[in-house]
Amino acid sequence: MKKLLGILMLGLLFTLVACAGDDTATDLNGDSTDEDFHLVESGKLTFAASGEFKPFSYMEGTDMVGYDIAVGEAIAEKLGLEPNPKKAVFSGIVTGVSEGRYDIAVASHTITEERLEQVDFTEPYYYSGPVVWVQPGSDIETEADLEGLKIAVARGTTYIAMAEEYTDDIPQLDSDVVALQSLANGNYDAVITDDVTGNAAIDNGLEIEEAFYLGVSEQGIAVRKDNPELTQAINAALEEMKASGELEALAQEWIGVDITVEPEDTIE
Repeated sequence: MKKLLGILMLGLLFTLVACAGDDTATDLNGDSTDEDFHLVESGKLTFAASGEFKPFSYMEGTDMVGYDIAVGEAIAEKLGLEPNPKKAVFSGIVTGVSEGRYDIAVASHTITEERLEQVDFTEPYYYSGPVVWVQPGSDIETEADLEGLKIAVARGTTYIAMAEEYTDDIPQLDSDVVALQSLANGNYDAVITDDVTGNAAIDNGLEIEEAFYLGVSEQGIAVRKDNPELTQAINAALEEMKASGELEALAQEWIGVDITVEPEDTIE
């Protein structure tokens, strides 16, 4: 009997040690899974954002907040991981993901063929419209009016290629907000950035105006190419968030409108 009791106690000890050392991720139901997400830090979902793109990611004291951050945190929770947001310069985020400095980027990246050469993307978690923003009283009304003008954009964005269709004079700034502020100060003829960012800047007192839309774009979460299990898990989490209304609720909380619904047309 004593020998049997000793064996049972030893088995229980091994079980407790194994459970204490288990750092595997969990699935959407909270059950243990053997999927290996090749995480930068065990038990954490390390995701990058610029912290300079209000209301998507920006600083409140020492904390980075916004729609992108809230989405990243929600996904981490659904995967049974601790959210680990990292502030990074936007132009280097995709490279940071591809080189393994971050697990993913939740940083309002438009899904493009060029970026897909470096990273994989999830399904879109929101949709945006690139807009030409001008100073009040500007006579810019159509694309033809942009020919040869000074059009500012944020460094590393897809708006650079859009501006190149009209001019060679394209100042590149550290963020969309800085570009819009410089536009308001009279430094440029126009700025190309998304509709939400421009309207948020107006709400914050910036004197700029919307000239016209250039289309609609899809924003996805960037994932390292050798981590398809993580891409699949995030897609499953996003589908659950869309079905439950959680993703829309986050958009309403941080943006004030539902940007999670797919429009009729998108930019290739």
